[in-house]
Amino acid sequence: MNGEGGGSGAYPVARAGDPQYGRRAQRAGGAGGLRIVRLANFVTPSSGGLRTALRELGRGYLAAGHEPVLVVPGDTESDEHTDQGRVVTVPGPELPGTGGYRVLTGRPRLRGLLEELAPDRLEVSDRTTLRWTGEWARRRRVPSVMVSHETADGVLRTWGVPGALAERAADRLNRRTAWSYSRIVCTTEWAEREFVRIGARNVVRAPLGVELDRCRPGRRSRVLRARYAQGADVLLVLCSRLSVEKRPGMALDALAGLRGSGVRAALVVAGEGPLRAGLVRRARAERLPVHFLGHVVDREALADLQAAADICLAPGPAETFGLSALEALACGTPVVASASSALPEIVGDAGAAAHDRPEAFADAVRELLARPEGPRRAAARARAELFGWDRAVAAFLTAHDAPARIPGRPKAVA
Repeated sequence: MNGEGGGSGAYPVARAGDPQYGRRAQRAGGAGGLRIVRLANFVTPSSGGLRTALRELGRGYLAAGHEPVLVVPGDTESDEHTDQGRVVTVPGPELPGTGGYRVLTGRPRLRGLLEELAPDRLEVSDRTTLRWTGEWARRRRVPSVMVSHETADGVLRTWGVPGALAERAADRLNRRTAWSYSRIVCTTEWAEREFVRIGARNVVRAPLGVELDRCRPGRRSRVLRARYAQGADVLLVLCSRLSVEKRPGMALDALAGLRGSGVRAALVVAGEGPLRAGLVRRARAERLPVHFLGHVVDREALADLQAAADICLAPGPAETFGLSALEALACGTPVVASASSALPEIVGDAGAAAHDRPEAFADAVRELLARPEGPRRAAARARAELFGWDRAVAAFLTAHDAPARIPGRPKAVA
C-alpha cells in the first residue's frame, strides 16, 4: 500500500485540503516555512542509523526553507542551533541493559515544551512511550507523522516472544498507533506489511538515503584492509549496535563457519552495545580473528573501513531499512543480510540474503566472493545510488504535506 489510500473510521488521513492545513499552509508560503518538531527516543552519541537519519532529514528540511526542531533525551539539558536545525535535549533516564539508550519521560514537562514550540507539523520516531503525542497533536489539529523505524512484531520476536503472540501484540499496538497519527511513514514495503495487515489506510512510504559523496568506492585502501585482515584472504565488516535485536553473534558464527571450511577470513566490528563483553570473550575463547573497534566517532574513518572490507554482514532480522548496510553498498562493498529483514529489498542483486543460520550466512559470503571483485563492487555502488538523501527528504516532506522548497528562500548549505 504505497500511499495513504484515504482515511476512514479509525484511520483518519490529514490532507492538504483539510481545514487543519489552512493556516499552516499559509505560513509555509511565507518566509519562515513550517516548524517541523521532531521527537525521538533511543538516540545516543554512539547510536547509528536513527541518529544519521534524524540529522540528514533535519538538514534537508532546513535546506528546503523549513524550521526543524529536534527534541531528544540526554543526560543534561541543552538547546542549540546546528546544521540540522534546532536541537533541544531534555534530561531523560537511561534504560538499564540497553548500553546508554535514554527516553523522554515526564509527560507534563514534554507537553509544556510542545505547547511552547507550537509545531506546524509533528514527527515522532518512537511508537511506544511517545504514542500519546499523536493524540496531543490531533486535539490541536496539528498534522502528525509517526516514522516506523522498526516492526513491532519483528522486535518482539528478536526478544524471544513466540510468533503468533508477537503478531497479535503488534496488531494491537499498530491499531492504536495508526489511529493516533495523521500518517504513518514506513521506509520499505517490508515495514509497511504489518500496517497493511490491520487495514491501516493512512500509511505512506518514504525511503531513507545515504551520503553518496562521503561513502564512495574510491575510499578503498589496500593498506587499511591489510591492517585489519592481518594476512587473511577475506575481510568482513559488521557495523552495528551490539544488542540482542541486531544479532551480532551471527557475524561471529559466520566467521567461524568460513574458517572451518578453509576460508581464511577475518572480521572487524564497528559498534558498541551491551553484548560487546560477551562477544569479546567468545572471540578470544574460540581464537577468532575479530577486531572490536567500539563506536567509531569519525564518520570519515567509518566510511574508510566500510570501503576496505570485502563483504559487509547485516544479520539483524528486524531491520526495516539498514543505513549502515546501505553505506557499505555506497562504498562498493556487497552486503549479506538477514532474509527475515527488509534489507534484501534494499540490497537487491548487489548482495545476498541469508536465512538466520550460521551456515546460510557463510554460504552467502562464499557466493558473493565467487563473483569477480570489480563487477560485484560496481553493482554495490550502482544500487546505493538509487538512495540519495535528496529523494528521501522530498518523500518525507510530501508525507508532511510540506513544500519541498519555500519560494524565494535561498537554499541552505547542508
